[in-house]
This record gives sequence, structure tokens and C-alpha cells, in this order.
Amino acid sequence: MKLTKYTHACVRLEKDNHVLVIDPGTFSESKEALEGAQAVLITHEHGDHIDQPAVLEAMEANGGLELYAPAGVANTVKKAAEEASAGNVADRIHAVDPGSAFEAAGFDVRTFGGQHALIHAQIPVVSNIGYLVDGNVFHPGDSFVVPDGIDVKTLLVPIHAPWSKVGEVVDFVIAVRAPQAFPVHDALLNDLGRGLVEGHVTRIGARYGTTYASLAARESVEV
Repeated sequence: MKLTKYTHACVRLEKDNHVLVIDPGTFSESKEALEGAQAVLITHEHGDHIDQPAVLEAMEANGGLELYAPAGVANTVKKAAEEASAGNVADRIHAVDPGSAFEAAGFDVRTFGGQHALIHAQIPVVSNIGYLVDGNVFHPGDSFVVPDGIDVKTLLVPIHAPWSKVGEVVDFVIAVRAPQAFPVHDALLNDLGRGLVEGHVTRIGARYGTTYASLAARESVEV
């Protein structure tokens, strides 16, 4: 399948004329990423992972676009759609739980995790779901949850976040041991910081069989 990275946490997956988008947030080129999509997966409620107005606009314009998200997110978006009288959008919004499996836009999806990584004891922890697509691409959202019982082929690595440190990023890559890995959650890094973090991930990850490659916004690879 073709994987296109957008700014920060958003990726677009394409195969056989099917398009699935994960986490089109406010830091990303969300409208562009959602063009022609049949499904969108949301890991959690934070704005850098869901640009709600852009998602609702895309769903209203595209009657075939389905949204899958944790229950709290799904309910919020559904309420906004109903208040805006946005066609049959609410009927295409689905709440998903961790430990489940479903098909979306011709892709097989499995869910893992359940909660966002801790930022601070005084900041509430929200629900977070990691998505494994076609037994290949794993997007953990804002967490370092390691999928159990499967071998991930392509890992999307949250390279930098208010809730992480470099050692945890490296340990996540080591724990998953996917053959290939690419960055997400990187909008807050400058070039110097990116070089530092990605250098560690590349060097140490290689010892455990993971080839890490950086991707620029709008850059695509076959996975």
C-alpha cells in the first residue's frame, strides 16, 4: 500500500482505489489528506489529532466517508454533526474499543491500547486507541502501546511529544521490532532536535532489526 505522511500525526493509506486516513489534526494538511477518503481513524480527542471542522466538512461533502474513534470522540463529533444538521453524517460515525477488529474502506483494522500516555499528574488522561491496518502499519496515537500477539511490519513512531523522552521513544522501537519505521508526531521539533532524536532511533533501532527512515510532509512510500 502507499503511505503518505502529512505534517505531525496524520497519515494517508491507499490501496486498490481505497483511501484511509489516520489522525487528520489541526497541525496537519487535513483537508488535503481527506480528499477522496472512504474512512478516517481517530486515535484520541486532542486537536493535533482531529481537526473536527475539517472532518465534518469532508464527511458532509463525501457521503461515503466513515469515521471511527474512541467513544468520547465519536459522541462529540456526532453531537456537532447533529447540531449542524449535517445530512446523514451522524450515521457514519462509529465508536470503537481497544481489542476489537473491523473493516474500514477495504482495510482490515485492529485496535490496541486504551489510554493516552501520561503528560502530568494534574492533566487528565484521555482515551487513546492505536490502530493496526492490514496487519502492516501500526499508528499508536499518543502512546507507546506495543501490539500483542502480532508482528508489526511498519511502525509509525511518535518521535517527540510533551509526554515522552528520547529513551522511551527508542525503547518503543526496540519493543515493537518492526522491520521498518517512519516518524509521526514531529511538528514541535526543529531540525536540530529532529536530527538528535532520529539519530538515536536510527542507530539503536538498527541493532534490533528496525530500519528507520525520516519522511517529510507529503512524502510517500510503499509499505
